[in-house]
Amino acid sequence: MQKGMHTDTERCVRAVQSKDARFDGWFFTAVLTTGIYCRPSCPAVPPKPENMVFQPSAAACQQAGFRACKRCRPDTSPGSPEWNQRADAVARAMRLIADGTVDREGVPGLAARLGYSTRQVERQLLAELGAGPLALARAQRAQTARLLIETTALPMTEIAFAAGFSSVRSFNDTVREVFALAPSDLRARAPQRTSGSPTGAPGSTSGALSLRLPFRAPLNPDNLFGHLAATAVPGVEEWKDGAYRRTLRLPYGHGVVALTPRPDHIACRLTLTDPRDLTVAISRCRRLLDLDADPVAVDDRLRTDPVLAPLVDKAPGRRVPRTVDEAEFAVRAVLGQQVSTAAARTHAARLVTAYGEPVDDPDPEGGLTHLFPSPEALADLDPETLAMPRTRRTTFTTLVRRLADGDLRLGVGSDWPETREKLLALPGFGPWTADVIAMRALGDPDAFLPTDLGIRRAARELGLPSTPAALTARAAAWRPWRAYAVQYLWATDDHPINFLPV
Repeated sequence: MQKGMHTDTERCVRAVQSKDARFDGWFFTAVLTTGIYCRPSCPAVPPKPENMVFQPSAAACQQAGFRACKRCRPDTSPGSPEWNQRADAVARAMRLIADGTVDREGVPGLAARLGYSTRQVERQLLAELGAGPLALARAQRAQTARLLIETTALPMTEIAFAAGFSSVRSFNDTVREVFALAPSDLRARAPQRTSGSPTGAPGSTSGALSLRLPFRAPLNPDNLFGHLAATAVPGVEEWKDGAYRRTLRLPYGHGVVALTPRPDHIACRLTLTDPRDLTVAISRCRRLLDLDADPVAVDDRLRTDPVLAPLVDKAPGRRVPRTVDEAEFAVRAVLGQQVSTAAARTHAARLVTAYGEPVDDPDPEGGLTHLFPSPEALADLDPETLAMPRTRRTTFTTLVRRLADGDLRLGVGSDWPETREKLLALPGFGPWTADVIAMRALGDPDAFLPTDLGIRRAARELGLPSTPAALTARAAAWRPWRAYAVQYLWATDDHPINFLPV
């Protein structure tokens, strides 16, 4: 998919006229005659082409004075795949905005994380997305507000601050402007909540939010949930009653999430200690499950290889299982060096028991007990207590010290090539460790693992080159989606990571 699709008028018109859901989130249709904006798959009769104007973001539509369509709810479409497949400043900025950076640190904080001036960031976002960082963050706040209005019984004043608004007045004005309805009218139009719907107050763990996380079809849940369940760290993660459950360390508190695969969405049940963390929690769950990917584009590229084509055709729509906490994953990657999945889980479970922060599981029968230890907590441990070779202890202690000191920053705004170089400079970090962190923690869709034993075994069985150099050369044709090729290659094995748990 090309950059700036909204500028290709002919292609956008075709997508709208065919109501193609694949393009939801790629661009938005602003209708001049009605003053509303829609997603491409809106069920309404398509407007005449001369009445359509295409925008790259919901924020750009709102800034131009258009209101969200009440039928297709364009503000709830999947995010653009561009922001998860690109490594430039605009994509990094969008990932940081989705993670709440502007709401917590303002535009100067966003610029500092990107290494640019405020003016440069504003200029780049405005040029590509038709809206600056404040407008983009405002659109996100509006979406969060709508979600809380429609799915909870929280008072409007509490929703306003939970959604990130600085005042009730700005909350009311924004909701009216974006949705052409007052907050109370939005709530009145929402489907009636059932007895199991959330009614808890902010700061309480008694109420849970039940959400539907959309994605672009197809989605194959087998390796996605299979990987998360097979590598789950006891106390932090579990597979229970058809759902992947885990604890979340969030900016204002902590949470527990249960994610269940459904045919047309992911069911998400969130319990938060502070409702201000809602937007961030949703964003991190979407990244964990790679829900903003464009599986058709990925699979079309991989099918051009005659060896991969049968694997893709057999089970299309594989996603890359990622993480909700980049520092946590880096620590776990080191624990998993040259040991089995079971041994890595055992090492991690010991750290969780000794250094993790205890939490209460909202499910009385659940097994979640802790947050994964922070780098700051792990930086104080005695390396002699680690049941691993001395060289790996050095690798572990160096990593957690760099993370705790801020010398190494892993996050949604990381520059992928630069961060990979910093990882490789650490003692005990080879290509496999750096690349698995790039793939699953940083979200690089082109990260590749030619030295991985499972990949080399799959390559031999499929008749692909099995040496790292030769396999890397062959994999050049799979770019920029080599991380997805890894998932298809891994899936040739009968390892538990490849199967949806029962």
